[in-house]
Amino acid sequence: MTGTTRLSNLDTHFADFIVRIDRNPGSGLWWGAALASYAARHGHSCFNLCDAPDYSAFPLLHAPQKQPPSDTILWQESLKQCDTVGSPGEYTPLVLDQAGRLYLHRCWGYEQQVTTGILSRSHHLMAHEAGLEEALDRYFPVQNGDVDLQRSAARMALTRRFSIISGGPGTGKTATVARILALLLEMAGDPPPEIVLAAPTGKAALRLHQSIMHAADHPALSDEIRENMPTAVSTIHRMLGVHARNGGFRHNRDKRLTCDILVVDEASMVDLQLMAALMEALRDDARVILLGDRNQLASVEAGAVLADICDGTLQAAVPVTQLTKSYRFGEQSGIAALSLLINSGKGAAAAALAQSGEFPDVVWRRLPTGKAFDEAFTAAVRNDCLCCTKAESPAEALAKLNSFRVLSPLRSGPYGIENLNRLCLSAVKSDATTARMMPVMISGNNYELGLFNGDTGVVVESGGGGTAWFENQEGGLRHLSAIRLPPVETAFAVTVHKSQGSEFDRVLLILPDRLSDVLCRELLYTAVTRARRSIEIWGSEEVFCQAVEKRTIRTSGLADRLAAGGHTNDPETVLTGAVRPEKEPS
Repeated sequence: MTGTTRLSNLDTHFADFIVRIDRNPGSGLWWGAALASYAARHGHSCFNLCDAPDYSAFPLLHAPQKQPPSDTILWQESLKQCDTVGSPGEYTPLVLDQAGRLYLHRCWGYEQQVTTGILSRSHHLMAHEAGLEEALDRYFPVQNGDVDLQRSAARMALTRRFSIISGGPGTGKTATVARILALLLEMAGDPPPEIVLAAPTGKAALRLHQSIMHAADHPALSDEIRENMPTAVSTIHRMLGVHARNGGFRHNRDKRLTCDILVVDEASMVDLQLMAALMEALRDDARVILLGDRNQLASVEAGAVLADICDGTLQAAVPVTQLTKSYRFGEQSGIAALSLLINSGKGAAAAALAQSGEFPDVVWRRLPTGKAFDEAFTAAVRNDCLCCTKAESPAEALAKLNSFRVLSPLRSGPYGIENLNRLCLSAVKSDATTARMMPVMISGNNYELGLFNGDTGVVVESGGGGTAWFENQEGGLRHLSAIRLPPVETAFAVTVHKSQGSEFDRVLLILPDRLSDVLCRELLYTAVTRARRSIEIWGSEEVFCQAVEKRTIRTSGLADRLAAGGHTNDPETVLTGAVRPEKEPS
C-alpha cells in the first residue's frame, strides 16, 4: 500500500469498535480492521494480508494492539474464527476471501456488483452477425491489409453488451465510438435505440459532446443517422440522479435507467463505488461502452476499475481493445516519445529525452529555488496570464485559457497551485492596465446551475459583482451572476488531477523539489499527455526519475474475479443495500 503511514482516528476507532463487538476477537483482528479502513481511505478496495506492513511505521494515539501472526496463513485462520469476519456473501462488517484479501463489507459489495455487471454483459451476441463485415467495411474500410484496431473495437462493441476502448490521446477513441453508434442505429432500425452519453465530470462531458459532434461528420453517416445521433452528454452523477434527502441515487436496481446503450468517457476517473452504482442502475440487456486511457491516474476515490478490467489476463473474459496509433502526434513528436518512456517506467531515458533538446515540443528547465523560482515563474507566465485577463471577450479569454495552462502535482507548498496562482495574480496586477477577466474553477457541485467540480470559466469583473461565463455543450457560452457561483478558486494553475478530461495547446508542468506521495508514473503520464503541441517541465532530474519509476498499485480483487469469470470458490453472493454516492469526481 502507498500513502502516508499513519492510521487516522477513524481507523483506530473502527478497529476498537470491531474488537468490542466481536465475541471471539482473534489475534490480529484489531490490526486487520484498522488496515482495512486505512486501505479504503488510500484508494485500495481491500487490504491484502500478504502485504503486512512495518507496524512500527504506524504511530498511534494509544498503545498498539498485539501484532498479528507473522505467518499470513495463521493470520487468515485466526480471522476466520472472528464473528465480525465472514466469507464473501456473508453479512459481516469485514469480508475475507480465499486469497487473503480483507475488505470492508461495502467495498466488497461494490467489487462484486461491478464483477457481476461486467461478466453478465460480456458473452458473445449473435444478433448482429449477418451483414456485420459489410457494415464494418463501410465505416472501417481495410487499408493495405493492415490490422485496424478501431475496426476490431467496433466488432467487439457490436457483438458484446460490454466493451472497453482504451488508448492514449489522439488514438481515435471518440471517433471510433461515434461510428459504432451509427452502426448500432443502422442495425436497430425503427424505433432507434435510446443512447446516453456520460462522463465523470462536467468538463469531460463537454469534451465528449464536442468530439461526438465532430465525429458525426463522417461521410459514411446518412442524414437520418446523423439526426438520431445523441448530442447531449451528462455527468454520471446527474444521470443517476442524486437524492437530496438520503444521499442515494434515484436510479438503482429498483428504478433502472431506460437507456439501451450507455457510453462513458474518461472511464479511468470512475471509482469503484460509482461503477457499481452504474451497473446496478442499468437494465440487464443494456449495452455499455467504456472509453478511457488505462495508463492515466486512477480515480480519486477507491479502486482502479479501468486498469483492473484492462489487465492483460482478462482479454479472453472481457472485450478490451487497446488503440495504439496516434493520429495527433507524428513519429517526430517529443510528447509521444516522452509519454511512452514514462509509461514504460524508463526514468533515466525519459529524463535524457526531456533534457536533450532534440524535440522542439519538449522543453526542460532545472527547477529554481526560493526567490529565484518566484521571479523566474512570474516572468515565464506573465504574457499568457495577461492574454487571458485582458481578452476582448469571454470567448477569447476561455480560448486563451485553454491554449496554455500551468499544472502541478501539489496544492500547497512553494510549487503547489496555491502559490503558483498567487504568483500569476501578482504578475497580472503588476501590469499598468487593469485586468478585466479572471479564470476560475468550480470546486463544488450545483446541480440546479449545472456547474460541477472542475468546470472552468471566466469572471468578468464589474461594479455589480461580476458575471461568470462558461462554455455550453452547444458550442456557445452561458453566463450567470458571479454571486450565484458555488465555491470557486483561481485557475491559472490547476493540479494534474483536476486537469484530467482536459487538453491544452501548451502545458507548463512544475514538479516539486522532492518526491511526494502523489508524485508517480501515472501522474507524470497524465500531465504530459494533457499537452497537444508542447510541454515545458521544470524539475530536478532525480525527482523526475524517481516519479517515473514509482508506479501506483491499488490493491483489489476485481481483476482476479473477472479473469476467473466471477468464480473464485466463494459462496453465492447476496448483495444488500443500495449504492450511495460519496461525491462527484474532481
